[in-house]
Amino acid sequence: MVKSTTSLFSTRQIRNCEQLMQQHLRFSEEDLMLKAGSGAFKLLQMQYPAVKKLVVFCGGGNNAGDGYVLAKLAHEQGYAVLINQFKLTDQLPPVARLMAERAQQAGVIFQFMEDTLDNDAELIVDALLGIGLENDVKEPLQSAIDLINDSGLPVLSLDLPSGLHADTGVALGHCVRASCTITFIGIKTGLMTMDGPDYRGHLFLDELDGAPCLSLISPAAILIDERESFNQLVPRRKNTHKGDFGHVLIIGGGEGMPGSVCLAALAAARSGAGLVTVATKPEHAGRPVIGLPEAMIHGISSIKDIEPLIKKASVCIIGPGLGSDNWAIDLFNEVIASQLPMVIDASALRILADNPQHDDNWILTPHPGEAAGLLHCKVKDIQKNRFEAVCQLQQQYGGQIVLKGVGSLIRTDAAQTYLCAQGNPGMASAGMGDALSGIIAGLIAQKFSLADAARLGVWLHAAAADLAAEEEGEKGLLASDIMPFVRLLVNNKLRLNPKVGI
Repeated sequence: MVKSTTSLFSTRQIRNCEQLMQQHLRFSEEDLMLKAGSGAFKLLQMQYPAVKKLVVFCGGGNNAGDGYVLAKLAHEQGYAVLINQFKLTDQLPPVARLMAERAQQAGVIFQFMEDTLDNDAELIVDALLGIGLENDVKEPLQSAIDLINDSGLPVLSLDLPSGLHADTGVALGHCVRASCTITFIGIKTGLMTMDGPDYRGHLFLDELDGAPCLSLISPAAILIDERESFNQLVPRRKNTHKGDFGHVLIIGGGEGMPGSVCLAALAAARSGAGLVTVATKPEHAGRPVIGLPEAMIHGISSIKDIEPLIKKASVCIIGPGLGSDNWAIDLFNEVIASQLPMVIDASALRILADNPQHDDNWILTPHPGEAAGLLHCKVKDIQKNRFEAVCQLQQQYGGQIVLKGVGSLIRTDAAQTYLCAQGNPGMASAGMGDALSGIIAGLIAQKFSLADAARLGVWLHAAAADLAAEEEGEKGLLASDIMPFVRLLVNNKLRLNPKVGI
């Protein structure tokens, strides 16, 4: 019943699938509601075996119908069940009304818009709002959501936490903070990005036997799969030398910012690059790369100094600590003209934003602020629909785009979007972006395609950060802390701890 998947879908796609299920599988709307409510009750029994007293909060749509089905089943199994209605039965859509009437006929106790919890409840079922929500939650549902969140009880949300936008993951004013969410047919994109991970709790999927129809729909995005990622990291042949694993050139480290290139260099080396060279301001060239004496370092005074380094490189990172002075702009233009595979980050993204161009031979790795600069909009415009933003970036600039953030997104030149579910709040610290650039470039140096390097690099970076956080905690996590775990992961020496749900 409850399965895992790697595909993510939009609201429109889920509704299309429902229509296909009704046409091809002969499932009625009633069938789907019964399947959803039954699947949710089975999950409740599995996840909360000691619970025997429930309050089911039911709103005014078909999501409420799922709640009525669950309430009736629980009552018939001897649970003490109370339904808190927020729309009267005769005002519900036809099938939801039928389910409410059946629950009432079975003897389930109903109350209307109560602002207290009266039956010594041990768990709340959230069936207030479904996938159709577009605007901020209004009263009386605001107060209902506050009551749920203030109760201190575990919460099982049906399909998605009420108040969460199903597509964008934005919490629309008030949002239920679920302990556990069971989503139906397919995983909604909003559950995996923006506010979704903060509100959904443990996530489960019940396909409602709709997999044959869902397989006919191209997903909005694909979750990066851990097993597939490890399968790409194959052992090396014994008869090799450092030249077989590529040469990463890192350009950056402008005035007062030498540490950025050091982190990128260390990450490139730990991800397996054979050689790493740093090109930086002359005043920084006299000191070794911190933590990586194996790296070569060159002071760059003029364009002619960088030309021989570009000729020797397999891939170039430009941007970490680069700055935006004439030195930085000249180096940026020289690298762009070289046709080397490139990873563009940090300051170089701001230079690119001032002179937009399209190139399929690069990977851009913006955070939301840098993405807003590239699209000449506000950060809130990026965050209100990250999936749309990453597609716009790829269309305008070409290549592969990594939009960093909760549920980092990768949009490839093959018009496919990937989402990384790994990562943690400890990564919100200086230097993490430099480390990501280094990992991605290290993979390109080892002959991964740009699309594979972007996807695998984002996953390695986030997975290493999760492993580091498990050992020492999220607070105080530094970019340099993830480096040992990057090495272990690329050598298939570690596995992530299994999670509850998806």
